[in-house]
Amino acid sequence: MKTQKLTLTVVMIALLVVMAYVPTIPLGIVPITIQNIGIMLAGALLGWRNGFLAIIVWLFLAAIGLPVLTGGTGGLPAFFSATAGYLWAYPFAALLIGLTITYLDHLNYTNFFTMFLTILIFGVFLIDISGAFGLHIVTHMPLTKALTFQLAFIPGDIIKAVIATIITLTLRRRFRILYHV
Repeated sequence: MKTQKLTLTVVMIALLVVMAYVPTIPLGIVPITIQNIGIMLAGALLGWRNGFLAIIVWLFLAAIGLPVLTGGTGGLPAFFSATAGYLWAYPFAALLIGLTITYLDHLNYTNFFTMFLTILIFGVFLIDISGAFGLHIVTHMPLTKALTFQLAFIPGDIIKAVIATIITLTLRRRFRILYHV
């Protein structure tokens, strides 16, 4: 891994840790957090390989007990709690965002709309659907109710997807280093 890519990957992990300490908005058993914007950025800025790696390393740090998750929590119990479905989806969301954007780059078809749509599908819908399944499995909430519960997150998540798209496109224009990751 080139030094530049390694540095960007470590910066993304650090950003995810910092985001853990941004206050959340309680919403039932699952709070509204900004950490998922970090997942969107990891895939969009780092590409599929480094984005996936950054999320895996961050989740490993959480699994060994470091306080890197929302609210400064960590430890294995988080991976089996009401929010487990989100955590399990994070590396795959970054991977799929990165793969799709890399594919769009090769087609020379990356623009605001295609990047936003990619982030929306994998960084919002995939994570929220996985979160619903996690709620269903862990809390025994009926799946339809768990999916309906996710609707409360959609407006904020769409705003986060727009922000992630703007940040990604801005950084990619300024620093060509992020192309063809």
